[in-house]
Amino acid sequence: MTDSPKRVLYVIGCGARPTADIPDFVTWAQRLGWDVCVILTPKGRQFTETDRLAKVTGHPVRSEYKHPDEPDVLPWPPDAFVVAPATFNTINKWAAGISDTLVLGLLNEGLGLDVPMIAVPNPNMALARHPAFLQSVESLRSWGVRVMFDPARFPLPKSVPGETSRSLFPWEALREEFVDASRGLSGRATG
Repeated sequence: MTDSPKRVLYVIGCGARPTADIPDFVTWAQRLGWDVCVILTPKGRQFTETDRLAKVTGHPVRSEYKHPDEPDVLPWPPDAFVVAPATFNTINKWAAGISDTLVLGLLNEGLGLDVPMIAVPNPNMALARHPAFLQSVESLRSWGVRVMFDPARFPLPKSVPGETSRSLFPWEALREEFVDASRGLSGRATG
């Protein structure tokens, strides 16, 4: 029996309340045998405990580009991406090819890696109707990203006040989608 390297999952979180629940998703993916790395938008850092995530994953939680002379601290390339939650801003910038944050740079590169990518947008109801957002969702889908956006299946938060995005976020549906998307992936190639 040979030890094959673990598959690497990049979990990306944005500045939204469901980001607080990323640690639970991380431990779930680890139980499936994934080596999980967490990358957050700068605003995403405000919604979760980065020290706890670093301890759980064994990797630093990144949110900024590194200096070109610094070594990579995360394994590259990943075997899959999950963007949960994905904000209105991140979805629109990603679809436009903007790489002004580490998260967007990785997501834009990820489109060229031919690996499973799942995004779970979580805008409020008003932003979910914005024409640019709807076009961005369609663009990402046409490029092979599994965008879990269907307000009939996954209710969205209202603008404040109202039910929070955290209580409505479809973590269980994401788990099912991730298992489906990762079927057939083998471990990382060994040299």
